[in-house]
Amino acid sequence: MRLLLVEDDERVAAALVAVLGRHGFQVRHARSGHEALDALVPDGNEPYRVVLLDLGLPDRDGFEVCSRIRAHSAVPVIMVTARADVRSRIHGLNLGADDYVTKPYDMGELLARIHAVARRGLAAAPASESGERPAQPGSLESRGISIDRERRRVSVDGRDVPLTRKEFDLLALLAQSPGVVYRREQIFSEVWRSGWEGNGRTLEVHVGSLRNKLGLPGLVEAVRGVGYRLIPEQPAGTDATAPEPGR
Repeated sequence: MRLLLVEDDERVAAALVAVLGRHGFQVRHARSGHEALDALVPDGNEPYRVVLLDLGLPDRDGFEVCSRIRAHSAVPVIMVTARADVRSRIHGLNLGADDYVTKPYDMGELLARIHAVARRGLAAAPASESGERPAQPGSLESRGISIDRERRRVSVDGRDVPLTRKEFDLLALLAQSPGVVYRREQIFSEVWRSGWEGNGRTLEVHVGSLRNKLGLPGLVEAVRGVGYRLIPEQPAGTDATAPEPGR
C-alpha cells in the first residue's frame, strides 16, 4: 500500500516512516504542501491509497492543502495534527478529510484508521465507463490463488479449496493489501468481531489451517510481536516450507 506522509517535522516523519515501513507500507515523505500536491499528480505509478496530512506546514496551511487535494482527487485523507479543538476538527472534516487524529496518538489506532479509510476508498472507487467498478484486491495470480468474494470461494491453480467462514474472512482480509502487516488486534476486530486478549491460540490455529488447506506454507507470514501478512510471491532464497509457527 502506497502512502503519502505530509509532515514538516523531520523527527516525527522519520519515526512514522520507520514504523509504517515495518508494517509493509511504501511511504513517500512530503515536507510541504507544494511537495504534497506535486506528489499526487498522476505519473503512471500505483496511486496513493491514503494521505497522512499535518496541518502546520511551512508554505501553506494544511486545510488549504486538503481542499486542493479534494478538488481533483478522491484519495482518503487523514489529518494528523496537534490542533485538538472541535472547530478545527469540524473544519477539516467539512473540507473533505476522511478522518482526524490528534497528536499524541496511539500508533496501533493510527494504523487501524489507515486501513479503515483505505477500505472505504476502495469501496467508493468510481465506476468505469462500462459501469464496472475496478477489481477489488484478492486475486493473487502470482501464487495461483483466486478469491471470489461474492460467492465466498477460493481456488488454487483452478482447484477449489473449501474454507470455513473464518478462514475465508482471514484470507480475504490479508489479501486486501498483500505485504502489509495486519496487527493481531485488527484481525480479531474485523474477522472475529471481538478483542484480541486471550484469543491468541485461535488465530494461530486458523493461520495454520489456512496454510495447510491452500498447500502454500509460506503464504501467510508471521511478524513477531505484531501480526501477520500475506506474501504474494516467495522471495528468492527463502524456504517456503518453513514459516515461523504459531506467532
